[in-house]
Amino acid sequence: MSEQIKIWLVGNTGLRNPNRIQEGLFVYANSAFIGNLRGRENELGFMNLLDEKGIIQNKEGKDSTGSHARKWRLMFAKNGLIYPQIQKKDGRQEELGALDDITPFGRSFLKADTYPAVQECFLRAMSVEQFSMPDGRCYFSPLRWLLAIMLELEKRTGSSELKRIEFALWGQTTNPSYNLDDVVDNILDLRNRRADAPSKRQFDKKEIAKRSKNYDKKADNFLDYSDMNMRYLRITGVLQRKGRGLIIVPTKHLLAEKLAKSSASSVPIIKQYKLLCTGAPLPTDNADVAKSLLEDLIKQMKERQILFDISDLPLNTPTEINTARKRLENILAQADEIQYANDQRNQWEDIRDYMTLLIQGGGKKIYDEDNAIEIPEDETPVYLEWTLWRAALAINHMVNKPYEVRGFKLDSDFMPVSVAGGGKGDLYCEFNDFTILTEVTMSTSSRQEAMEGEPVRRHVSDAVLKYDKPVYGMFIAVRIDTNTAETFRHGIWYAKDDMKQRLDIVPLTLEQFQKYFVAMFESNKTNPENLRDLIVKCESRRDILEAPAWKQYIDTTVSEGSLEITEGISICNETEAPLIPAGAIVRHETFGEGQVVAIEAIFPECSDETIELPYLRSLPDEVTFYPDGKSLLHDRFGEGTAQSYVIVFPKAIMRLSYPSDFVDGTLSID
Repeated sequence: MSEQIKIWLVGNTGLRNPNRIQEGLFVYANSAFIGNLRGRENELGFMNLLDEKGIIQNKEGKDSTGSHARKWRLMFAKNGLIYPQIQKKDGRQEELGALDDITPFGRSFLKADTYPAVQECFLRAMSVEQFSMPDGRCYFSPLRWLLAIMLELEKRTGSSELKRIEFALWGQTTNPSYNLDDVVDNILDLRNRRADAPSKRQFDKKEIAKRSKNYDKKADNFLDYSDMNMRYLRITGVLQRKGRGLIIVPTKHLLAEKLAKSSASSVPIIKQYKLLCTGAPLPTDNADVAKSLLEDLIKQMKERQILFDISDLPLNTPTEINTARKRLENILAQADEIQYANDQRNQWEDIRDYMTLLIQGGGKKIYDEDNAIEIPEDETPVYLEWTLWRAALAINHMVNKPYEVRGFKLDSDFMPVSVAGGGKGDLYCEFNDFTILTEVTMSTSSRQEAMEGEPVRRHVSDAVLKYDKPVYGMFIAVRIDTNTAETFRHGIWYAKDDMKQRLDIVPLTLEQFQKYFVAMFESNKTNPENLRDLIVKCESRRDILEAPAWKQYIDTTVSEGSLEITEGISICNETEAPLIPAGAIVRHETFGEGQVVAIEAIFPECSDETIELPYLRSLPDEVTFYPDGKSLLHDRFGEGTAQSYVIVFPKAIMRLSYPSDFVDGTLSID
């Protein structure tokens, strides 16, 4: 095996997330670039369109050549979504189809409206043998070849697991021209020597250096390409994560066996492309194979004691059988998700670390050579939703199912695929006595309020009407724009028939939420009531504080609350004087119902003994409250103190001292 090494690429390092391909194809299919995707002008045009639609982020016009468009074009073609270019030696372009036009398979891919349907499309594409063999005459499928390797590993060791370094050195660097037994021998030899190595990192470096002697490009490509290749291979649904490596999905084992081939195909490439562009057949298209897979799945579900019913479905054709199998796979996925949810309380440190990466704007945290977490910079929005979903699962005690909480899609490893669709909130966490609706955004600019202010209030309003219990809104972002805080401070929304609602929405930075989340787990007090109490306390001063001061109060409240909860002290303080909002309606046990109209305050720097400040709707612009609800700041007179509130009752106007007259039980505030 001393011949020159070539690493095959099922994906592209410029388009690392295959889950974005369908979004990009939607843009392409509705553009003027169909069949016109070549030449600098068209490439720049399509790249700018992708940027405009939010599919890519071409920061500060970094790419001025249109290379982004060429990478997308390559992946469209490689997966049979548009017609690839035919070399003259292989045939005529018209035999296949108009260059870069959308193929019949591409149209089918656009109609794939569920994640399993998308996975099946990728599986069909990657099963086609379109990668050139060293002899230049035959072709192979990296997916089929890799499955053959993993099945042989399973035969010898009892597990199909292929570690990251093993994939990097002996998976993506080999093809069916290699002897399968020799490849597996090398993998097991590598595995055994690595197990005895005192430093896995140093061992891996030496092995990469040794293997790269027969590779004419950068040695870094071994690991860099492996991460990208494995991500693309996983989207077929046949493979899933195992640490930083791969393993065959148990429910897809029979399918993997059918797909695995260790020999190359001599079918001309133009015929392979025709197969690719019309939709390659799968073993499950055969009724007998489809039935075998269904029976195997039924057996696995019975062994796990998972209830199901497909008695209402006909099982006469491959399509009908596969429909039944997909129903069972969905039931199984939901059962697995419940199990995953139950384990999140044990994964809180991992969740914390993901939050840290999000606060940093993405990145990677490596625990050891076989364990790491990563958030690509351009995928932070979906990871933010996913991380806070996991946080909610870890806090636990929800009465709705984990798949009912989220609106975004997951892959078979419970990793995020895409953000939640529009029209509803991000996370609906329903508890016995209340519901918390969490909305998230990675936006930090002044556009945050414009993008989030209306939809967040609308979603919380809809939830208030839906649930017969209190609804609290949490808006979480890396940074809270002050205008956003001002919008949620008022929280007013008019529902149908002009029904006025005053919504409870608290804006928190991700760092603030992380601080309280960690405090709950470190103190072993992870219950939703603590989170609800935090929200209520953060809201308590929104009526008397301007947005900048309210943001500061929230930060102080979170910090104090985190400290209090770790020390076992309740957040709520029953002896604390109530806050008096402008124009508040109060009830006196003797004088009945009255309304706050003014404040009498003392400012040491003012010659008057007291100043009466109007307080029916708000304080005068030159005066603001401090978060304690008693201290004031006047533009001219500096700091002062609220001494009493002027309240108009039906038969009297009274000045009640603050806070003494408001804590003895004679007054209540609506």
